[in-house]
Amino acid sequence: MTLVAPETEVTNDTGIQSFLVTFIIRRFDPELDSEPRWVDYDVELYSTDRVLDALHKIKWEVDGSLTFRRSCAHGICGSDAMRINGRNRLACKTLIKDLDISQPIYVEAIKGLPLEKDLVVDMEPFFASYRDVQPFLIANSKPEAGKERIQTIADREIFDDTTKCILCAACTSSCPVFWTDGQYFGPAAIVNAHRFIFDSRDDAGDVRLDILNDKEGVWRCRTTFNCTEACPRGIEVTKAIAEVKQAVLRGR
Repeated sequence: MTLVAPETEVTNDTGIQSFLVTFIIRRFDPELDSEPRWVDYDVELYSTDRVLDALHKIKWEVDGSLTFRRSCAHGICGSDAMRINGRNRLACKTLIKDLDISQPIYVEAIKGLPLEKDLVVDMEPFFASYRDVQPFLIANSKPEAGKERIQTIADREIFDDTTKCILCAACTSSCPVFWTDGQYFGPAAIVNAHRFIFDSRDDAGDVRLDILNDKEGVWRCRTTFNCTEACPRGIEVTKAIAEVKQAVLRGR
């Protein structure tokens, strides 16, 4: 998207143009607020800055009480997933130049998980579903002494896409079914089950398929593709869920 500058522009001593950008952030402090409230901030930024840079500037220079999660700042840890202009994104991967800054930028916490403070949600329900699908290799036999478990390139490619998940919850918290059904496993848990169901070295695929064949498992998916659109790693989440459905029907 072409960068559209608001009326106020600032040029610093280096001659590089900066822009005054308005952020409207949904704030909530459980010790002070009965309901979330929207608060606006004007921040001077450059087109190469990210939304995470703006949040840092607000916290460090304007309001130190602003609360959000972040760690690596390079799209790997997944801790800064939030809703930016109504879409689930990672703040560290969302560039100001890709947003229309002639309009305010709205930022709020991801949906479907209990709100703790400002942009921070309780991730425990999300990780509980992740743990329930047994997201680890289960093998009934031992490899030969000093040897690895051999796998062909073709076998590895079957589940390569779903190894990219960083557990940011962007996909799960973009799912309408997850918003309305607190029992649904959600896309991320199914993606991580897929990673092992189709791993030729694993021997517990049937167990995971039984778990996901539950009424709150894969059959709750309505194939809206919200999860695929929200994934910051480009995982074809809806496709992975469809493949798990097919595996359930085939008996793997």
